[in-house]
Amino acid sequence: MQICSVCSEQTPKYRCPSCKIRYCSLGCYKKHKDSCLPVEKPASSNPESKDAAGSAEPLSLDDLLHEDDVIDKVPPQRLQLLGQSTELRDLLCNPHLRQLLRSVDDAESKASAMKAAMQEPLFVEFADRCLKVVEGEGNTSSSND
Repeated sequence: MQICSVCSEQTPKYRCPSCKIRYCSLGCYKKHKDSCLPVEKPASSNPESKDAAGSAEPLSLDDLLHEDDVIDKVPPQRLQLLGQSTELRDLLCNPHLRQLLRSVDDAESKASAMKAAMQEPLFVEFADRCLKVVEGEGNTSSSND
């Protein structure tokens, strides 16, 4: 089983969008973000496509399901539970959250946009609730950092 790369105490639930390390809580993310070193993507063999690397065509569900990192995969059946969550629907009524989600979706650099969005407590709450739904947690645990 994996352990948080920041505190080395808890099981990690999250992955840094920039450098891909695993961490367990918002507190650990905040400690980590100042020393985060983003992972460099391999250079393209076509020099003209180097500038367009950030605007590459989006990954399909098939692409995501066949990635190597099995621990982060969520079966499509679990993802469908997100649409049935009244808590998530209530959160999505907030126009600020909808704007944050649009900005991440529209961003050329998804990692940078996620990093910025994770500074917003509302976005962090939304992400936490999404994880609880797909992980099947009915009640929240009281292990705050």
